[in-house]
Amino acid sequence: MRLHIRLETLCNLIALAREFQAKEEVVIPEIPNSPTEDWALQVLADHMDDYTLAEFRGIVEDMSERQRAELVALMWLGRGDYAIDEWEQAVDDALGDFSIRAAEYVLAHPMISDHFEEGLIAHGLSCED
Repeated sequence: MRLHIRLETLCNLIALAREFQAKEEVVIPEIPNSPTEDWALQVLADHMDDYTLAEFRGIVEDMSERQRAELVALMWLGRGDYAIDEWEQAVDDALGDFSIRAAEYVLAHPMISDHFEEGLIAHGLSCED
């Protein structure tokens, strides 16, 4: 159950997500019928020139597909969709559509920083260390 994303990278993403979402509240539209819908892209469309968003996206885009899936799974774990003993299942479920657009998907959730931190705690990790 080890993470393939460095803790330093995750902590940086948490800080960037907090900074981005503090600028303007992210409003989530109705939940899509399928994960292939572009709702997350629409939420972030007005922020194309935002440096914080660009940095967050750049970090996530440089990740492997497994790492992007883990990022999504970490959010799901942190918000209680999965338990720590279901980690590999969460990662498997995040592969594909969710991992392809991981940056947009996770940033469209207003509590993403908290969810990431809770996911880290479930793994016995913390940005405080």
